[in-house]
Amino acid sequence: MTTRLESGDKAPDFNLPTADGATVRLADLASGTDKGVIVYFYPAAATPGCTKEACDFRDSLASLQGAGYAVVGISPDKVAKLATFADAEALTFPLASDEDHATLEAYGAWGEKQNYGKTYVGVIRSTFVVNPDLTVAQSYYNVKATGHVARVRKALGIDD
Repeated sequence: MTTRLESGDKAPDFNLPTADGATVRLADLASGTDKGVIVYFYPAAATPGCTKEACDFRDSLASLQGAGYAVVGISPDKVAKLATFADAEALTFPLASDEDHATLEAYGAWGEKQNYGKTYVGVIRSTFVVNPDLTVAQSYYNVKATGHVARVRKALGIDD
């Protein structure tokens, strides 16, 4: 059974390699924001749904940052694949690689899924809004790629 994070829970810190060859740490991202970090987990770079979601975050990045939030996307992809994806889609927020699934598991974003009647283990598309003190403000599990960013923006009061 996968443990799910809820509002008020401590967000697991992470330090992961990124598409640009650096590393990203949640605590560092959060300390540089007024409101916190939007951490989203997605199954695979350069697939249709994940591309749609990433481009929605890209297109909303200026207003999210203006409202005091940073964004980071995390998948189990290798850094090289993330770099290709970031370049192809002009993504300017960090994309982090969690090849061993440790961060995915810590957030409850790795577990059993069903697709076309088959059960398998993989990434559960999820998003978390993490406060600067590293507590979870909001958690969203099993989200749909299309329209999700708009729902998060609305929940954060960025859009009416």
